[in-house]
Amino acid sequence: MINQPQNMDMQGYYPYPGGYYGYPQMMPQPQPQQNGADVPGMLPAEESYIENILRLNKGKLATVYMTFENNERWNAKIFKGIIEAAGRDHIILSDPETKKRYVLLMIYLDYITFDEEIVYDYPFNGTAVNPMASYPPR
Repeated sequence: MINQPQNMDMQGYYPYPGGYYGYPQMMPQPQPQQNGADVPGMLPAEESYIENILRLNKGKLATVYMTFENNERWNAKIFKGIIEAAGRDHIILSDPETKKRYVLLMIYLDYITFDEEIVYDYPFNGTAVNPMASYPPR
């Protein structure tokens, strides 16, 4: 006769000659997602990460100010161009005059200016106006 674990559900155990081996299956219990707006006393979750703001303003001319510490050649640099794309760690600009494209790392970003109005229209209920511009928080 095969030995079975006493007082245990056999789910997660695997038979082998002479007994059972394995571990009880640990099923992770889903945690309910709570929006900041649903939690009393808390402010709503904001989705205005810099990459989302840049995505909303794709195609606009921007001036990007960056600082590169410990760089002997240049410590600070200014890039001017059209916002092509933005990710969590980078910005892609295209310079309309030189036709160069720049991949700029967010770690060096100081600030960005625009010569025109920018799009910044986020309702604070967890849904963005442009769903492609919204990504889960880090």
